[in-house]
Amino acid sequence: MPKNKYLFPIVLVTSLFFLWAFLHNINPILIPHLKKACHLSDTLSAFIDLSVYLAYFLVAIPAGLFMQKYGYKKGILLGLVFYAAGAFMFIPAASERSYVFFLFALFIIATGSTFLEAVANPYIAVLGDKETSAQRLNFAQSFNGLGAFVAPILGGRFILTGIDHSAAQLNSMSPAQVNSYLQSEADTVKIPYLIIGSVVVLLIILFLITKIPDEKPDDKVVDLHSPGTGFSARVLRHSHLRWSVVAQFFYVGAQVGVGSFFIRYAKYVAGLNEKDAAFLWGAIAMVGFMAGRFIGTFIMRFISPAKLLSVYSAISIALLLIALNTTGSIALYAVIAVPFFMSIMYPTIFALGIKGLGEETKMAASFLVMSIIGGAMAPLLMGLISDKTGSIQIAYLVPLLCFCVVFYYGIKGHIVKKNSINVLSAVI
Repeated sequence: MPKNKYLFPIVLVTSLFFLWAFLHNINPILIPHLKKACHLSDTLSAFIDLSVYLAYFLVAIPAGLFMQKYGYKKGILLGLVFYAAGAFMFIPAASERSYVFFLFALFIIATGSTFLEAVANPYIAVLGDKETSAQRLNFAQSFNGLGAFVAPILGGRFILTGIDHSAAQLNSMSPAQVNSYLQSEADTVKIPYLIIGSVVVLLIILFLITKIPDEKPDDKVVDLHSPGTGFSARVLRHSHLRWSVVAQFFYVGAQVGVGSFFIRYAKYVAGLNEKDAAFLWGAIAMVGFMAGRFIGTFIMRFISPAKLLSVYSAISIALLLIALNTTGSIALYAVIAVPFFMSIMYPTIFALGIKGLGEETKMAASFLVMSIIGGAMAPLLMGLISDKTGSIQIAYLVPLLCFCVVFYYGIKGHIVKKNSINVLSAVI
């Protein structure tokens, strides 16, 4: 157990895990909401995911370098400042009903989130007894799952209005009435993001006044979320890592794509209103995602991670085939079931990708972190397909194809080739 002096710092750092989970899982709410408020196409609405994942792509390495040079605490404080600033930017963005302003605000929040994610994982490991570091990290990670569960439910309750006028209804309104309706929709984000920003400011104050170790990272600690200090493409000579980067790109694309357009999909195939769809995504799909992590970890005692990855991706493909070819509750719950099977994919691909890399592990981690840019690309493609075909259901072909890549990785791509034997031998 950690010493008492570390108890409050551990509580503070653990709260950070909720913040970045909230950011990622509020997007399925913001996409249909800003599509309506800012009068967007599906393609343009997908820029919400692009702004978030582009920040991760661009900031991941600078965040790691900052942590290495200035230490954990300063990294956390800088991340929180970015996060709060971005949240407060939502207020003028809503007043101006400016989609570009919204995207910039999301980019700033995601920049802060990148810093927090790069810092919090290794920091929680050094706060307290080394013998219980894994236990602390697992406990902290559970708040990531809590954020995934809470974000769509709270967003559905306080951001979505449930009012969605058809094109014919909008055409029957006067310009003043249309403007008033759209402005009222945009304004619903003000209070939630004012509260979010205020809570983050409170965290900044608590971190400033709390006496916690302000040390630099231990180079011996391998963190799966933050890149190393160097950068070279030479590590990609390992074929299993190359395939891991490719698989992670497509997996994150699938994960984000499945969730981002779910509210639109639910209305299209089952006539479900946005508030009910948001609740289903949070209360069932995201709970399934959390449960899947625990259940999948247990199953890995009996089935190899690569084999389970293949099985789960094959099931995800089957579920999306059902979602593409049926309507009503069957189609709806087929998509809702997918997150359960997605749950183990990111950490499993990551672990298989860095297998046997020894001192090159941190370098490999840099590429794997950057590969989450797939979360920006897949929704854009889905939006384009939806706009061209008039069917958001057809767009779910994109995550289906993404899972096909993951399936191949689990079957063959993860295998460590003979040219890596020397590296493995050195590690063993």
